[in-house]
Amino acid sequence: QVQLVESGGGLVQAGGSLRLSCAASGGTFSDYAMGWFRQAPVKERDFVAAISSASGGTKFYAESVKGRFTISRDNAKNTVYLQMNSLKPDDTAVYYCAARALVASSSRSRYDYWGQGTQVTVSS
Repeated sequence: QVQLVESGGGLVQAGGSLRLSCAASGGTFSDYAMGWFRQAPVKERDFVAAISSASGGTKFYAESVKGRFTISRDNAKNTVYLQMNSLKPDDTAVYYCAARALVASSSRSRYDYWGQGTQVTVSS
């Protein structure tokens, strides 16, 4: 059983940056592909970014964040990161990290483990 804990959310002005972290425990971290999703009020939980297992050589992003967000992982620290730059008010949401065995996916239904989320609020 994998436990995930997100941190790093907060309030930032438009154009600013935040780095989210997701610490994993309870499994072999490098065996898991990791994803970030977000959910704004009264909206569905949407895909943001994903990174493959092991060395994380494969990464992909939602179109809305491409060029602004970067996903990375540090297997020695059992942590996945989401660096968010040039933030916009539309990025305001609760951000969740998720894990699944081996293969990264943009589909939230394919992820087996989820964190509790961290709030990101971008003011205009």
